Amino acid sequence: MAQEFTDAIALLKADHRKVEELFEKFESASDGKKQAIAQQICVELKVHTSIEEEIFYPAFRGKIEDDTLDEAYVEHDGAKVLINDIEAGSPGDDFYDAKVKVLSAEIKHHVHEEEMPSEGMFAQCRATDVDLVALRDAMMARKQELLVQAEAGKLPAARPTAVNLQPA
Repeated sequence: MAQEFTDAIALLKADHRKVEELFEKFESASDGKKQAIAQQICVELKVHTSIEEEIFYPAFRGKIEDDTLDEAYVEHDGAKVLINDIEAGSPGDDFYDAKVKVLSAEIKHHVHEEEMPSEGMFAQCRATDVDLVALRDAMMARKQELLVQAEAGKLPAARPTAVNLQPA
């Protein structure tokens, strides 16, 4: 299965395309189909952010600009808050569609930051000595574990990592 993606970056880009398609589907879906599509978006994003944060980003800490990685974690955290709200809600709720639309915009921005030619995160990553094929294999294995959890309804809520959520 891993061979369908040439390396870790190809795997992540394929995830990006899949989520973009789901957001487009959501936009044109009838109210009866919106919740299922939104739930699928949330699962895809939780799995994707997990493999990036657990495997991909740590592999490049100290090898690419720290600011690039730090911003990616913070962007993930913003998305995670919306993911949890969307998963807890339904299309009849106030702001449900707005939350999905804002999540879509946040993800578009994040994808742009990662995929930008020359200065984007992926371009910086390609310029390192990290083995992107070995990374792909580790990410695929973790992704499969997470998808099995998701199918069993046991994928935990998205947990922000870079945001301090402690009460003042």
